[in-house]
Amino acid sequence: MKNYLIILFLSFSVFSFGQDVEFRAANFKDNKDGFKKAKEQLELGTEQWELGNAQVFIVKSPELYYMKALEFFDKAYKFNPNSAELNFKIGVCHIHSTHKVKAIPYFKEAYKRNVEVDPFINYYMGLVNQLEGNFKKALTFYNTFETEYRKADDFGKFVKQRKSECKSALTLVDKPIRAWIDHVPELSSEYDDYAPSVTIDGEEIIFTSNRPNGHTPNEVGVYDDDIYSATLVNGTWQKPTALKGKINTESNDISNNLSYNGTKMLMSKINAQGNSDIYESELKGDTWSDPISFSRDINFKSNERYASYNFNDRSIYFCKDKAGGKNGYDIMVSGVKVKRERSYGLPVQVIDVSSQFNDGPIYLHPNGKIMYFASEGFNSMGGYDIFYAKKIKGGGWGKPVNMGAPINTPYDDFFFAATANGKFAYISSNRDGGKGGFDIYRVTFWGEEKSPSFATEDYLLASVAKPIQDPELVGEVKVTSMAELTVFKGKTLDAITKKAVEAVIEITDNESGDIVQTFTTNSATGKFLISLESGANYGIAVKADGYLFHSENFDIPQGSAYNLVNKTIELKNIKIGSKIALRNVFFDTGKSNIRSESNAELDRLVQLLKDVPSLKIELSGHTDNTGSAQNNIKLSQARADAVVQYLTSKGIAGNRLTAKGYGSDKPVDTNSTATGRQNNRRTEFEITAN
Repeated sequence: MKNYLIILFLSFSVFSFGQDVEFRAANFKDNKDGFKKAKEQLELGTEQWELGNAQVFIVKSPELYYMKALEFFDKAYKFNPNSAELNFKIGVCHIHSTHKVKAIPYFKEAYKRNVEVDPFINYYMGLVNQLEGNFKKALTFYNTFETEYRKADDFGKFVKQRKSECKSALTLVDKPIRAWIDHVPELSSEYDDYAPSVTIDGEEIIFTSNRPNGHTPNEVGVYDDDIYSATLVNGTWQKPTALKGKINTESNDISNNLSYNGTKMLMSKINAQGNSDIYESELKGDTWSDPISFSRDINFKSNERYASYNFNDRSIYFCKDKAGGKNGYDIMVSGVKVKRERSYGLPVQVIDVSSQFNDGPIYLHPNGKIMYFASEGFNSMGGYDIFYAKKIKGGGWGKPVNMGAPINTPYDDFFFAATANGKFAYISSNRDGGKGGFDIYRVTFWGEEKSPSFATEDYLLASVAKPIQDPELVGEVKVTSMAELTVFKGKTLDAITKKAVEAVIEITDNESGDIVQTFTTNSATGKFLISLESGANYGIAVKADGYLFHSENFDIPQGSAYNLVNKTIELKNIKIGSKIALRNVFFDTGKSNIRSESNAELDRLVQLLKDVPSLKIELSGHTDNTGSAQNNIKLSQARADAVVQYLTSKGIAGNRLTAKGYGSDKPVDTNSTATGRQNNRRTEFEITAN
């Protein structure tokens, strides 16, 4: 009976833990030819596998070698799937690819069949458990490996980093942030889809993908990277399409960062010397221009990639090979040499956000106060994690902060692009649960608990709290508001034909009189997208040849919450009867003295009258219905007279100008609301002769 139990136990052990079937002729006496062919495939695969291993140790991409190895290993595996050695080697190939999750069953199988299959088996079993979220078990494997690995090389720092990641993960997963992560199937494929970048209104996205594109794939069947775009319609992303123009070539074209207004894009390409450089392309109508390489002030003989615009377009952040011959990438910044020129100074390393491992890509939030970046260092949970750092007074950046779970995982989570309202962001990740490789995910930040209406929520960073399933069941959580922006978007159209008009939008700081932004609307669609920081009174003039200028005013106090203004601007032809409201002409309350903030607006009118010498206009003053009708007529007349006086002081003949005060007789809005009354208080001009 005892012997029977021993035999039964041994049989159960073989069944449970498996048996290593090595690639030996003695194990395949009945199929010598099959064994010979399979053995040959194993050896050929091992040659490529060893080349890949060599790349890993010098922190270079081993994926091509490993993919070549897999072509051979897969054939050998069909013959003998029970080899611990083969399972281990296949696992190594997958773990160093963008499809990390594929490695897990192979490593488990290798370990089950032979716990001593390779000196690195405990390291990779640690990584398996780390990927599966078993961080304590992963630490056990890493500790075992560390005690056994005695070589004096750089691999030791990777083991220490893995252990540090597990310890960080135990803390981070215990306190997840208030955010939901959703896979975006419309933008993802079975191939690698990454590097998302969105316009600040969140309605257009670009990203990079190596999905089939009509080009010739490489020797392992992988297509080159192209850049795609998609639009958001009724909350759903439409089918992505490759960007129009010569921007996509038969080499790797990788999107880096979309400008906040969606008209320019930074990208990475391989130059003639085989290194990665940073390029810029502009959207003209519906076509992107040929990418232009930046000067040697930014693109050196090294590799530069993953560039990001700064919020004020005065500098560019990007990743560059580490200095001193070290492997990996550092984050650099280069500032504009001369105002309004695309000439940049020598880049300097951003020490505040640099680790001993790879850092980047980078994203600068439109408010200019926060940098988001990916890193393999600091307190990562594993692979790349997304961090943020706040701008500090006097320049520089604060301590990097891990954005936490569920945004970050033990997989590679990188690239980050947010909408200006702070509600959504998009990332790339090769975590389990996607379609394959890197996929696109959307982050929804919940912010502090209040009404389930988020139309004007401006919270980008969520507080550290348990994720919520029912907003009504969670108490208030304090968060920090980060999006102090007003987004002004819309189209410029011909007032009669309703066709798109390419116009120049000039944004002036009314207090200083300085032009702070100049933007040209899309020639094909008339679309524009502008972000305005809080803390200023902006005058906005829309100008196009053959049309009267259009004016808007945005007075945005410091600390104002996020606001979205969507407006179609219909430009009027220069003809008799055309009427324009001068929204940036200001008077003191109840008085007719013109405030200095009005100068830029009135100077535009002066220029129009000089450009069209035959033009005659009526300047009209209008009030709301507050006060007596007699006083309103008197005040509006005095204000119209004041404008005429300003124009004549600038050289405009008085016989071309007529002043008329209408008081409250011609409202354009209701007088029952503050906004309506403000709209009714205005100065207009109407063309009376041309």
